[in-house]
Amino acid sequence: MEIKEKEKRNKYAFACVIMSSLIALLMGYDTGVMSGAMIFIKEDIKITDVQLEVLAGILNFCAFAGSLVAGRTSDWIGRRYTICVASVIFFSGSILMGLAPTYPMLLFGRCVAGIGVGFALMISPVYSAELSSPSFRGQLTSLNEINISVGILLGYVANYLFAKLPLKYGWRTMLGIGAFPSFALAVAVIAMPESPRWLVMQGRVGQAKKVLLRVSNSEQEAESRLRDIKVAAGIDENCQDEFVKPSKQAKGEGVWKELLIRPSRSVKRILIATVGIHFLQHAVGIEAVVLYSPRIFQGAGVHGKNNLLIATVGVGITKTVFILVATFFADKIGRKALLLISTTGALISLLALGTGLTVVQHSHDTVMWAFVVSIASVFTYIAFFSMGLGPVTWIYTSEIWPLRLRAQGASIGVAVNRIMNATLSTSFISLYQAITIGGSFFLFAGIAALAWLFFFFFLPETKGRHLEEMEMLFARKKGEKVQQQYRNEAELCAS
Repeated sequence: MEIKEKEKRNKYAFACVIMSSLIALLMGYDTGVMSGAMIFIKEDIKITDVQLEVLAGILNFCAFAGSLVAGRTSDWIGRRYTICVASVIFFSGSILMGLAPTYPMLLFGRCVAGIGVGFALMISPVYSAELSSPSFRGQLTSLNEINISVGILLGYVANYLFAKLPLKYGWRTMLGIGAFPSFALAVAVIAMPESPRWLVMQGRVGQAKKVLLRVSNSEQEAESRLRDIKVAAGIDENCQDEFVKPSKQAKGEGVWKELLIRPSRSVKRILIATVGIHFLQHAVGIEAVVLYSPRIFQGAGVHGKNNLLIATVGVGITKTVFILVATFFADKIGRKALLLISTTGALISLLALGTGLTVVQHSHDTVMWAFVVSIASVFTYIAFFSMGLGPVTWIYTSEIWPLRLRAQGASIGVAVNRIMNATLSTSFISLYQAITIGGSFFLFAGIAALAWLFFFFFLPETKGRHLEEMEMLFARKKGEKVQQQYRNEAELCAS
């Protein structure tokens, strides 16, 4: 009976994670809607390809800054209110873009929205991981990526629907409509519970226990999770006080020094894993495919605005459907296995896409097999990426950091992710003009091969492990006693 109880998913925790992950839907919408809106923006306000690249990439450069601020913010005001801040910032950016009369104003609005995206990408996976039990953490944390995919799909659908409006109103409606759900989310977040791990870091043990009782399936499970969290926070696990004096790291103090200046062996490995997986997620070319899919389809031989927009809706549907694979299997076959399967499929698809586009580009007449291979490869690439590289990156990096470093450690991953996203989105047009569109996907295929090797040799499996075990998992030497480190911190706090 006890085993069944442990395997049962807590409905309250599930509902809270769904609500928190809706901020990711807004981010996905902005990415998806911009891919189609750029067609109309260029026609309406007469901007160059370079200006278009800057518009596409500015969101991610600003998200880089937002993600770095978000880590410290979430340690200071809590995970829940940081989600609220992200929603308000995104609301402001959407309004500015929707009302933008000129290119500079549009650029500024997209930058403001980018700061909100940086906050959202950092805080949503962390909140989900900290609220979830080990048995369902992969499934619940993957909801963030599902919502990103649903948001991208909704963006594509909005492109198709609002394309029928007059030119100067169509793209502004596409961008501005995102303000409404972000405002609603900012209000709804107030009803959600705070992360129990953040509450313990603040010394509010009694409040943390109340939250754990609601997100766990039994009192025994709640007590067990609370003990692990107290040990990780440097509090005596037998302490029964409702409130204890918080450590200096409760507000994020001293974290950057431990992260970057004097990291332990395990923290170094966690940092390398975080930077590596976020770097490689975008280095394999996903942003090029999602943001510039209309141009890829054009290169393959698809013509007409309606046909291009319908094809991109197909990309969004594929991404959304295959993300469910990670939801159902991340906690069954494991994070590492999904990453390896995903990267293998993406590698083969990129090689096929590069071949098909190269043949199409160098042929004067329509080569039907190359056309079919190019279109099919886009969809298989999206499918394989979505079942592993997309969601597992966020699942993995939200769960491997120790409690005292989690928020700001996760923010480093998001910062790398956004820099890579920005680099790809602002340089892809220039890249394919320099080495051909087919050559650019051969380049991405080579990077995918390197990614497979990194995942296979460097990343340990985290399926089913408690968040408080992760630092020990990354400690190669058995003599590296992480628990002793926690006890030393507890003694230091007590003194």
